[in-house]
Amino acid sequence: MNKDAEIDMKEVELNEVDPEKQPMTGDGQTAGGEKNGSVKLKVPEDEVTFTGLSKEELLKVAGTPGWVRTRWVLLILFWLGWVGMLAGAIVIIVQAPRCKAIPEMSWWNEGPLYQITDLEAFSEGGMKGVEAKLDDMNQLKVKGLIIGPLHVVQENVPFTLDLKAIDVRQGIEEDLLAMVEKAHKKGISVVLDLTPNYRGYPSWFRDKKEEIIEKVKEAAEHWIKLGFDGIKICDLDVASSSPDWSKLRLAIQGNSTEGEKKRALIGVVERLSAKNVSQLMNTSGVDLVLSDLLSNENGGAERIRAMDTLHSEQRSLGWGLGAAQKNHLSKLATTSGLIRLYQLLLFTMPGTPVFTYGDEIGLQAGLGPNSTKMIWDTEKEPSETVVDEAAEANRTERLTLKKWFKSLSDLRGKERSLLHGDYYPLYSSPSSLSFLRVWDQSERYITAVNWGSAPETMKLTLAANEELELPETAKVKLSTDDDLKPDSSVNLDNVTLGPSQAVLLQFPYSG
Repeated sequence: MNKDAEIDMKEVELNEVDPEKQPMTGDGQTAGGEKNGSVKLKVPEDEVTFTGLSKEELLKVAGTPGWVRTRWVLLILFWLGWVGMLAGAIVIIVQAPRCKAIPEMSWWNEGPLYQITDLEAFSEGGMKGVEAKLDDMNQLKVKGLIIGPLHVVQENVPFTLDLKAIDVRQGIEEDLLAMVEKAHKKGISVVLDLTPNYRGYPSWFRDKKEEIIEKVKEAAEHWIKLGFDGIKICDLDVASSSPDWSKLRLAIQGNSTEGEKKRALIGVVERLSAKNVSQLMNTSGVDLVLSDLLSNENGGAERIRAMDTLHSEQRSLGWGLGAAQKNHLSKLATTSGLIRLYQLLLFTMPGTPVFTYGDEIGLQAGLGPNSTKMIWDTEKEPSETVVDEAAEANRTERLTLKKWFKSLSDLRGKERSLLHGDYYPLYSSPSSLSFLRVWDQSERYITAVNWGSAPETMKLTLAANEELELPETAKVKLSTDDDLKPDSSVNLDNVTLGPSQAVLLQFPYSG
């Protein structure tokens, strides 16, 4: 074969297409005369279809003995299962512990009350200054402000008393009402102190009680109509002995309709025993009594006995350390450790905690008649660049105290045992005490405080009580003692607190 023939043969081979690569849609005919790519299907001439039993056939089968027995067995099993589930549900409901009914709570039971006795000392700008600081009050979970007294009166001169007029040194009515309105928008109630002779002594003047009661009644009606949520008076034991006392009560407590927020009548008493305070609560009919028991009773046993006497009336009871006298907490709690201790104690006692402005930062009580100026330097965290180390250390301490106060206020507002729980005494000594707060199936809390100058070891035990038992250990929730770290476990038979230290322990409901 010559070269030209070889070239022609290669061209033929290259032009041939592999049969596997030929398109199936080609028009070429196969050997059988069919087009390439065609698929032949055989369709059966008679399609088979499924048909069920006829009605007659079903009735015939259903009546057979086997199917009848099967249906009866299934029916019996269904009803047995249904009755069993019903019986189980009834047993669970009967055996489950009943939830305790939540007691009726008023706004003054839901959080701390905060006294501002001198508006200008609290914040520059007087009433407008107070209005500007309402967000700070909200952060502390304050539920009520007690403002004043603000009215016009000369010391010990009854005829100068005008309870409807505001002393010009305190501000003007327009600013006062604007502050009240804004406080309401933030969920804060406002109480006005109408103690008549607040600049002098006695509070109700001498030999003028009936006349003064009438003036207070008229003023209370006036201010409540303008939006105030309550009235506070001092020397409740003196005022409530007046024949016209019921008229004053009616003017305040009877001034609200059903569904409307209750108006509070708050009375202050001093130098009365716990038994006498209890009697006065019942006879006077006030909504809240603020006493000075915590200030006057210095021993742990005496303070425990006061709580033993009054805890059943906790929704009408206010506690403070110096608040009854409008003093700062720091006047009696003279160190930062003691301030933290008493803040914890007040927030966990059975009743409403009452503070004077500045108690949240440990504001030091001033000397003399002039009010102590509030310090507003805790909005920022401690600075890294310090110019005055002593001043920065004081500011840091105020910030720490405020955070501690806020954590206690937050906890009390969330925990039912602290908010309205039952109270049980556990331990007391001349310089320490401990008690338990319990509500139904909620978390339980134990408060233990030692205000003495030496360490105190406590064995926490309950009096014989069939319905309640203490566990062997409890968890530290909050503590001022460095040896008792949060979330650590403490043996309740051996709780040791250092001097001026406090701890809040927690344990769960165990059924």
